[in-house]
This record gives sequence, C-alpha cells and structure tokens, in this order.
Amino acid sequence: MTSVDLETRIRNAWLGRVSGCMLGKPVEILSMRDGHGALTDYLSTAGVGELRDYVPLVPDTFVAKMFPEACLAHIECAIPDDDINYTVLALMLIEQYGFDVTTADVGRAWLSYLPGGIVFTAEREAYLRLMADAGLGFNRGAPPDFDIVECSDNPYNDWIGAQIRADLYGWIVPGRPDLAADLAARDADLSHRGEGVYGARFVAAAGACLAAGAQIDDAVEQALTTIPADSECAAAVDLGRRLAMAGDGPDEIHRRYEGMSPVHTVNNLALVAWGLMRGADDFSVAIGDTVAAGWDTDCNGATVGALWGLTGRPIPAHWTEPWNGRILTSLAGVAELTLDDLVARTLAVAAHTSGQT
Repeated sequence: MTSVDLETRIRNAWLGRVSGCMLGKPVEILSMRDGHGALTDYLSTAGVGELRDYVPLVPDTFVAKMFPEACLAHIECAIPDDDINYTVLALMLIEQYGFDVTTADVGRAWLSYLPGGIVFTAEREAYLRLMADAGLGFNRGAPPDFDIVECSDNPYNDWIGAQIRADLYGWIVPGRPDLAADLAARDADLSHRGEGVYGARFVAAAGACLAAGAQIDDAVEQALTTIPADSECAAAVDLGRRLAMAGDGPDEIHRRYEGMSPVHTVNNLALVAWGLMRGADDFSVAIGDTVAAGWDTDCNGATVGALWGLTGRPIPAHWTEPWNGRILTSLAGVAELTLDDLVARTLAVAAHTSGQT
C-alpha cells in the first residue's frame, strides 16, 4: 500500500464516520426512547422513502426541538457527539502513548478531557469510580489506588459504548487486525466486559483489514477471527451478513433482539454488519439503511460510515459538503477541529507506528 492510498482511506474514514454520525444524530433519542416505529413514522411524515440524504426537519416535533442543526438544509458543521469525541480521544491517546497505551492511560485521558456530564451508562459508571477511588496522583501518572478492573464491574458493561470507541485503532494499523483488536480491547476494558469488549474488537479488526485493501465481506470474515466463535457478537455478525446477502431487511434482527436495550452491543452490531454488507457498493445505502433500521442510530451510522470509508471509494459530496470540514467536540480544550488536521494527525500516527509491534 502506498501512503497516498492510506491517506485516501483515512480521509474517507473520517468523512464517513462524521457523515454517518450526523445522519443518525437527529433521530437517535427518538429511536431509542420511542422505538423503531416512531422513527419510521417520523421519516414518513418527512416525506422520506429510502433514507439517502440527511434527515429532514419536521417543524414542531421532538427532532426539530432537539437537533435542528443536524437536519437537512440546517447543517453548517458537525455538531458535538460522543461518537466523534471518543474517536478524537483515541487519536490523542495513540499520539501520546503509541502502542504502549494501557487501560489506565485511557482512564487518565477521560478524567483530563471528558466532562462528566457527557459520559453515559458504562462510561459514566467507570468515570465515577475513577473520580472516587483512583487517587489524587492518578491523573499525573501514579498507579490507581484500587484495581482498575473494578471499573468495568457495572450493569452496562455489555452495552455499545466500547464499540463506538474502537474505530480508529483499526485505521492506524492496516493489515494487522489482531493488533487493532488488542488496542481496542485495552480501551474497552476500562468500562466493559465480555460482549461489550468483543464488539469493540470486531470493529477495530474490520477497520484494519479494510485499511489494507480487503473487500468488505473478507474484512468481516477476518474480523470474526478476533472474537470468540461462540460469542453473541459473532452470532450477531453472522445474522446481519446472512440477511444482507439474501437481500432481506432488518426485521429478523428486530425480532431476534426484541426486548434488548436499544444501546446494547449485540443487537446494534447485527445492524452494523447488515448495513455495511447491504450497502457494500453504495455509501448512501450503507448508512441510510443502517440509520433507518433504528436503535442507536448515530453510533451505527458512524461505525458503518467509517468502515465503508476505509474502502477508499468516493463518498458522495451531498454527505460531506454540508458540514464544511468543521468538526466540533465536547472535549476539554478541543472545541473545534478541521477534517484536514485530523487526517494529517491520523496519517502521522499510522506512519509512526508502522514499524512497531
């Protein structure tokens, strides 16, 4: 692979991740709170058949009240979202620590850069435990005053949080899925266990394969080797890709995981695999159908968008032009970034770590 090839893939990974996130952003809470039927009704009211552009704003609705700046014809930049915060934070971690990054380093980065009000579920539980028990010297490099493994002993440790933090670990190690999965697991271990970690490993490993030029179906197959074959995540990926290959919609996925939290790792990973493979030849189909399928819409749109972007194929301009290369975050001291800066920094990290093991 040439550096030009990798630059294109990394640029498109950022483009795809941000665009997919922005597509799912306005309907995320609607989907999670009121269900897939409410999401479908909103899109129908908005005049959307197949979702192939940003979500239209319907006046006097919950969506219009909450996230108008993420709706079609109202976008000027990528607004803050945890899916992008964590990707930027992963970049910062690798810039500082390289492949020596530890789970404790992830915890220190959280305390330094993540405001407590923007962490949720498993991440919030881990964050609160760090605040309470890690000790005053922890953020300056001292070992924690307790076993940091205890942070992941929480009721949400198989939910989607670690999966949304994993992408970049694959982008920077093309062709090294096992290493990508290991890096993602070190991050995930702070707050997650079991299936919550497996989802992160799978996403990072798939990204590493795609960044090296693998086709989407081959990348999915290779990424499966980095998680237990008898895991729920492996079964979810198998279900998603089977339905995609058969040309079927997501109904069976909804039936299989009925009653599961809309922010669980497993059910959302099934949609990610389904949407990615269903839209393997069309970015708009990939993120559009994934988001329209519901549950954690911004997370899934971002993950599918990034993985698709790593193929290096062009992403249609109607997804990328509205946010003007401007990416806002909620990270302390990092209010706004540019696409070009993030691409350059990610490429530099990939180049720097290419000879490391």
